[in-house]
Amino acid sequence: MGTAAKTASSAAGTATGAAARVALVGVHGFGAHHLRNLERLQAAASIELVAVADPQPPAPGAVPSSATVYPGLAELLAGTTDLDAIIVATPIQTHAPLGLAALATQADLYLEKPPVASLADFTRLAEAAAASGRSVQIGFQSLGSHALKAIEDLLAGGTIGTLQGIAATGRWVRDKAYYKRSRWAGKRTIDGVDVVDGVATNPLAHAVATALRIAGARTTADLASVETELYRANDIESDDTSVIRIRTTAGVPITCALTLCAAESVEPYLTIQGTTGTAVFHYTEDRLTVSTESGTTEKTFGRDDLMENLLANRSNGTPLISPLLDSGAFMLVLEAIRTAPLPAPIAAAHVRWEGEGGGAHAVVQGIEAALEQAGRQHASFSELGLPWAHSAPVAFTVPAAP
Repeated sequence: MGTAAKTASSAAGTATGAAARVALVGVHGFGAHHLRNLERLQAAASIELVAVADPQPPAPGAVPSSATVYPGLAELLAGTTDLDAIIVATPIQTHAPLGLAALATQADLYLEKPPVASLADFTRLAEAAAASGRSVQIGFQSLGSHALKAIEDLLAGGTIGTLQGIAATGRWVRDKAYYKRSRWAGKRTIDGVDVVDGVATNPLAHAVATALRIAGARTTADLASVETELYRANDIESDDTSVIRIRTTAGVPITCALTLCAAESVEPYLTIQGTTGTAVFHYTEDRLTVSTESGTTEKTFGRDDLMENLLANRSNGTPLISPLLDSGAFMLVLEAIRTAPLPAPIAAAHVRWEGEGGGAHAVVQGIEAALEQAGRQHASFSELGLPWAHSAPVAFTVPAAP
């Protein structure tokens, strides 16, 4: 995400002013991003990285010599005391057991996105967090963007008129090597354990989560309906090209049109549709463009670091930016995808392959225009009459609020 350069500083030590004692579980993949961020925070004397855990040892020099390396969280907890925070940046299917183990300590928890792989696991984790009294931050880094407050203000002030809907558009490229990098990549389940590694639940999950936040949908009580239409061009279990159509209890329609099968990767964006204008938010860049009859303005905003925010919450009660319960709406979307029928394969006649070997990647013909049209009309691929789209939208029954 490139957040370090745009991070707003915050007090990150413990209540006594001492550096917070932090452990990182998972040092590869996105865990490497956390290592870099923790190095920055340690240089500022905000934290002390005391231990890391990963069954695959870290590369030489990747972890500070002061941090003890363990093969797993159980061994780390047995050998480490007085932790202030534990970061879990591991495969999706491990989030629930590792998160629960972390909450059995006195440490606060930073859990990478998606929080867990099922609504049932989300409920168990929320109950454990409530019982422990520990804070849980979910790694939707885009929610730290200061642009979200600007969007809230322009909607409240009527700058683009009355909110009509939100479209999330994401078109990335993922090659064959991406799906071969790990045993769980592109899987719905492994040995009966939920994984749900699809386009909307992992690589472009920030598009969904950020759209929900802008619409004011945080908890499980904030969604009225979710529809899914899932496809795949790659030889995988999960979806790589999908439309997710959501309606909040306030009546705001959100349509997420996403693919990993584009001709080229483009920074994903959210289009906030108003009666008298639009706002387009490129969330990976914190860049907001507002267009009305009076003209177009563009501004790039700063961003708060979620780890600093978690530590500030621990030291002085600063509200969390991405608390666990505020991922409830996102988890309903994930559950709709998890319980939907298997993604429909896109016929080979509508897919071309570019590149060679592990670098070869699928391109769904005409997908760029299809994504734009789906978001603009809040329509599914089948409703647009695309030649490869034959699956009607599947409605998910939103559980009644407790």
